[in-house]
Amino acid sequence: MKLMYEFLSIAKALSDENRVRALMMLSHGELCVCQLIEMLGLAPSTVSKHMSILRQARLVQARKEGRWMYYRLPNGDVPQCVLEAIQWMRNAIAGDKQIVADDKRVKRISKLDR
Repeated sequence: MKLMYEFLSIAKALSDENRVRALMMLSHGELCVCQLIEMLGLAPSTVSKHMSILRQARLVQARKEGRWMYYRLPNGDVPQCVLEAIQWMRNAIAGDKQIVADDKRVKRISKLDR
């Protein structure tokens, strides 16, 4: 039953365009919630809710620094199905116009933050 719950949690998390976009942005490395808000063009509360769903599915990890939350893709301390879902998503939509545009924005923002 645990595997079924994990699968359904991942499937639910991947069923929203903005959550998928956020995950693809995190492929470039850790991002502050403020960066995700800017790139997704959504209200802070909406982005926080999306990130909460992704955390619950274990598709992202978070840390708090001062007032800000930082998100990143998980490292190896998650179930294999989580890592496989992320890889499947990356492969399936890497050429999507929106994802390509988001990739360019993330790279530009990452350069500014260095």
